[in-house]
Amino acid sequence: MDDLIARISHCIEFGKIDRASPYPPDMKGEDGADELTREALDAGIAPDRLLNEAFVPGMERVGRKFSERRIFVPQMLMSAKAMDAAMRHLKPYFQSGAVRRKGTFVIGTVAGDLHDIGKNLVAMMVEGSGWEVVDLGVDVAPSRFVEAVRAHPECRAVGLSAMLTTTMTGMAAVVEALRAEVPGCRVLVGGAPVNEEFRAMIGADFTSRDPQGAVAYLESIAA
Repeated sequence: MDDLIARISHCIEFGKIDRASPYPPDMKGEDGADELTREALDAGIAPDRLLNEAFVPGMERVGRKFSERRIFVPQMLMSAKAMDAAMRHLKPYFQSGAVRRKGTFVIGTVAGDLHDIGKNLVAMMVEGSGWEVVDLGVDVAPSRFVEAVRAHPECRAVGLSAMLTTTMTGMAAVVEALRAEVPGCRVLVGGAPVNEEFRAMIGADFTSRDPQGAVAYLESIAA
């Protein structure tokens, strides 16, 4: 059982999605996160154990290596895809209540901005750490963020992404709308042009240069 959990975690860390996936080359032809997670559930391993002992540690190692610049966006995306393939097997257990999420996290790229790679990485990292993620996509108006939080009363935090200096100013409008309509909801902001000074100026709660920082912050408010 422990060996199977370790293999799933390894697949997530190194981006081995399934048997058909040629990546990474040294695991070509081997079962990936998809098959191994199904095998683990069939063997009677509890889904919450898979989440906490395979998925979360695997994504934590990915986040740490990305923060230390030992891997880059392409490798991180492969790990996220492997995690997503494994997570699909656990979705029914989340929906039934057999496995509890740490909270709900709403995320989207602000109005006028169509970039989504950074947003997607954060969403996948947060989901892999045990949160329910509501991804609103790109070019999201302030009102849609408010509506999403209202639709999910258990929402603990909202993530705003922007990749352009011309669109990052739209974050201020979202923060203002959230503070007025759903006070108490934490707001995280991120993207290439975003820094701590800007975060403080618009009144957001947190910013980070990498997805692992967002995960760590959410862990701190979930405790």
